Amino acid sequence: MPLDLSSRVSDLNDRYRHHGATAVLERALTDPDVGDIALVSSFGAESVALLHLVSVIDRRVPVLFIDTEMLFPETLTYQSELAVKLNLSDLRIVRARLADTLAEDPRGDLHKSNPDACCALRKTVPLQRALEGFDGWITGRKRYQGSSRQDLQFFEAEEATGRIKVNPLAHWTSEDVQDYITENRLPRHPLVSRGYPSIGCLPCTSKVEEGEDPRAGRWRGQDKDECGIHFVDGKIVRGPKPEAA
Repeated sequence: MPLDLSSRVSDLNDRYRHHGATAVLERALTDPDVGDIALVSSFGAESVALLHLVSVIDRRVPVLFIDTEMLFPETLTYQSELAVKLNLSDLRIVRARLADTLAEDPRGDLHKSNPDACCALRKTVPLQRALEGFDGWITGRKRYQGSSRQDLQFFEAEEATGRIKVNPLAHWTSEDVQDYITENRLPRHPLVSRGYPSIGCLPCTSKVEEGEDPRAGRWRGQDKDECGIHFVDGKIVRGPKPEAA
């Protein structure tokens, strides 16, 4: 009898527990227990490391880029240039349907009154639509990035959708990412040098001061530190992970 999703993920984590990022990614792309997967990338501050790793292993892997139509112009330029440099042969631009945007955010200011609804409209719903037909997806999430990611494993069961998430860089530190970018002479997002270590949509991203958490500039002043495209324990994650009682 085929294993259920959580059992498959547990088995995958046991099987690849002592592997490195490259090996995990190589195996994930061919292991029948993982299935057909795509890479989802924001082309943000650290995205180039995983994008390069994928391009070296198999540049035909589908790469999904969510264009919220509220991104920094620098992100859009960086995405175009990086796709060419890495020769990504199956880049797919994901956007909200025009009819949905006109119905739910006709003035383009939903982020001011309800940022969660804006993220759902422009990110979560379009991504789930784009992932139809895939058994899972590759993310660039890492343990050091925050409380909701501190227990991250290489493989996750996304029970709400029935998909597997692959996090090949889960155990990398910030230094590991920077070293990889430097050693491979990869172009950095132009906003990083201007004080943006974590980059999302322009209206909801601010500069980060020295000593602040790298994600402090995302939805600053709000009880929110995730956009909602990820599920933990079957629920969409938008705010900090609740502390255990």
